[in-house]
Amino acid sequence: MEQLKCCVLIPTYNNHKTLAKVIDGVLAYTKNIIIINDGATDATALILESYAELEQIHLPQNKGKGNALKLGFQKAVDLGYDFAITIDSDGQHFPKDIPIFLDALETETNKNVIYIGSRNMNQDDVPGSSSFGNKFSNFWFWFETGIRLKDTQSGYRLYPLREIEKLKLYTPKFEFEIEVIVKAAWSGTLVKNLPIHISYDDAERVSHFRKIPDFARISVLNTWFVLVALFWIKPRDLYRRFRKKGFRRFVREDLLQSSDSPRKKALSIALGVGIGLSPLWGFHTIIVLFLAVLLKLNKVIAFAFSNVSLAPFIPFVLYLSLKTGAFITGEELIYTVDEMVDNLGFITHLKTYIIGSISLSIVASTIFGFLGYLILTVFDRKKIALNNG
Repeated sequence: MEQLKCCVLIPTYNNHKTLAKVIDGVLAYTKNIIIINDGATDATALILESYAELEQIHLPQNKGKGNALKLGFQKAVDLGYDFAITIDSDGQHFPKDIPIFLDALETETNKNVIYIGSRNMNQDDVPGSSSFGNKFSNFWFWFETGIRLKDTQSGYRLYPLREIEKLKLYTPKFEFEIEVIVKAAWSGTLVKNLPIHISYDDAERVSHFRKIPDFARISVLNTWFVLVALFWIKPRDLYRRFRKKGFRRFVREDLLQSSDSPRKKALSIALGVGIGLSPLWGFHTIIVLFLAVLLKLNKVIAFAFSNVSLAPFIPFVLYLSLKTGAFITGEELIYTVDEMVDNLGFITHLKTYIIGSISLSIVASTIFGFLGYLILTVFDRKKIALNNG
């Protein structure tokens, strides 16, 4: 604890039955403890009088776990700590697991890491609602960050304080523990699970998680994060990789040399082209990434080829769509590309445009997918022959 400049944060609210046991358990490992009394109305204040030697923050009113943790983080930074382990005061976590976090951090090359205690959600005393909520949270965390974890809701964690201090964190209650790991992952912090023990002893444990309002707050937050991930984070990361590697290296490493099969890559190309040429303007990115995830295709390839309708190509895409629609419907349309864009005359033929756009996207996606499969298959065979040679 001393070498790593690490402390333990214990946020607490009306857990007088288990608080002293948790504090005593942590004291067996360290005195670097900060307790945040989040406006408790039970015997918490009286219990904490027996631990006057420990750093304490007392709030006059309950404002939520997220707010308590933020105050604890700031206090820890002010005291010169670099890391903080958070442990719940309701008795579900075991202080004997503290060395698990310290051992992992000590051997970690990149110290910019958040460790989340991974609970065994299959043990008999775990409530079904907790297991479901955790799976729900894990899925959305993966969708938003691309990181697969077994447990994203455990409050037993280790945080890198200097990195957390850089984040703009707003939520005050339980949803804070989702906000902080998503934003940290987006900023480049590693987020990993470590196995821990867990207890759901209903005789002592008091949970203040309100299933309907707190789950609703978490759902709203995840909805917002999904939109941010689709419209900003994923395109940003793709652009950064493209800019860092350059066009040829990006194509070679991210598209051609990915471990996906030629069939999967070709289907990803077809998906990207099909969505990019569709009349769903303004929604191409969110739709193509959602379908790529849903269909387990290559997100990078699908997104890259969906940009077939980038700004410089839009007039030509509209023109081809309108001409295709006119050919199918038999309608006579006389437009040049310039006339169509300048006068927006194609809007008066919206039905023709939509028919043509959908038809064009289907035909183009089929052609590009088929050609992509042929080229990628040849490339894949050459690569295998080269490796074997």
